[in-house]
Amino acid sequence: MKSVPPVFAKWFKKKGWQLRDYQRDMLVEKDQHDCTLLIAPTGAGKTLSGFLPSLVELDALLSTSNFTGLHTLYISPLKALTQDIHRNLLQPIEEMGLPITAETRTGDTPSHKRQRQRKKPPNILLTTPESLMLMLSYADADKLFGKLKRVIIDETHSLMANKRGDLLSLALARLSVFSPHCKRIGLSATVAFPETLGAWLAG
Repeated sequence: MKSVPPVFAKWFKKKGWQLRDYQRDMLVEKDQHDCTLLIAPTGAGKTLSGFLPSLVELDALLSTSNFTGLHTLYISPLKALTQDIHRNLLQPIEEMGLPITAETRTGDTPSHKRQRQRKKPPNILLTTPESLMLMLSYADADKLFGKLKRVIIDETHSLMANKRGDLLSLALARLSVFSPHCKRIGLSATVAFPETLGAWLAG
């Protein structure tokens, strides 16, 4: 596991897991592409694969600098999925003792928490297309998203050819204005036309 920092390699070993080829590719090539589409069956570890570049990058960044703010945005079409992924994401963060904060932002998020996230955003924020559009309407949205490095879009295949997908495309275009070098990662189950899905992800 030469491509994985020791703390991550130790965690994988403790879990009895082997790094999959595409997980290693995500780490090795994490800075080489503006957009990456990962297509894998359900239960194959693609969500962790999507987060691995951010976790590794944030761990190094927070250990060597005073970085604060939003680094990674995770977007799910389902509010329930956002909550599930948040729970799953906290497990490796806590078990490895990573100095990374991760929170959710959906229609169920209390107003006081939304206000706090606006002033002091977590390093990773998990949200939905509708909540993202609301956050983009803030007068200070440029400050909130100005340090954004990565956007992870889950269940990409379910968003491509519908109104929610159009809404998300507009949101991604707006994010690219606030953070021009932000990289996109799309996660999808097996699809018949991956090239079309990749083109949608790239905008």
